[in-house]
Amino acid sequence: MWLPPSPYAARAMETIGKPFDKASRFDQQAMVCGQCHVEYHFDGPNKAVKFPWDNGMKVEDMEKYYDAITFADWVNPLSKTPMLKAQHPEYETWAGGIHGKNNVTCIDCHMPKVQNAEGKMYTSHKIGNPFDSFEQTCVNCHTQDKATLQNIVAERKEAIRVLKLKVEDQIVRAHFEAKAAWDAGAKEEDMKPILMDIRHAQWRWDLAIASHGIHMHAPEEGLRMLGGALDKAADARTKLVRLLASMGITHEIPVPDISTKAKAQAAIGLNMQQIKAEKEDFLKTVVPQWDEQARKNGLLSQ
Repeated sequence: MWLPPSPYAARAMETIGKPFDKASRFDQQAMVCGQCHVEYHFDGPNKAVKFPWDNGMKVEDMEKYYDAITFADWVNPLSKTPMLKAQHPEYETWAGGIHGKNNVTCIDCHMPKVQNAEGKMYTSHKIGNPFDSFEQTCVNCHTQDKATLQNIVAERKEAIRVLKLKVEDQIVRAHFEAKAAWDAGAKEEDMKPILMDIRHAQWRWDLAIASHGIHMHAPEEGLRMLGGALDKAADARTKLVRLLASMGITHEIPVPDISTKAKAQAAIGLNMQQIKAEKEDFLKTVVPQWDEQARKNGLLSQ
């Protein structure tokens, strides 16, 4: 029996009908990486790691789970939207993409079989871009040459980048328009459906963008999520136009210059000096306590 090292991952795999002890070799390989390269949150008073897969692994499934428990990672200071922050959902997007559906695992692409100087075959642990080991990775399935495949991937990456920027523009405008509505005296019951649209739009954008290599793993799914994000942002902005008009505001709501990280931080009122000081204090006080507890539990060497 192959035993999982992480109980929280075992619980999650049970949820989607793939218990570790009954998993195929293909599933086991993917699960090794899928223990960490996933979306998760900390659940309950003990802050247990929880994968939001109760309803499935698609963006809508995880959204339904989070909405049902009214979970939010943070609240946007402009729109007052309770937001979700995606972690690094490579397992979920890979599973829904062309490689996952064809039983091509992370190991096949990122840890290929290679030969050493003595002629012995072994699994490479130099995890990196599959194109760097093209003859040991892509050639096993693809008939195209390296340049052709690289061009295909580049085109998909550019398509996702272009749509990503369009979505970002619409979501940013929705946040500032929501702030204008609040400032004008909007009522909570009027804002609630608008904030839900903003939450769902940014969740779709974030899950697509936070998944590293989605242009390679699941480009169609990435474009689908971004397309959904664009629709949700449009829904929010349409409702905001109507709400603002009902309060006598018909002019376009200006968006400040957010062309740099520093300007964006200033635009939403972040006190970066205070945040950096809090971070330094955290590193000096809390992290050493964690390390000491880990040593007591045998997870770190003395």
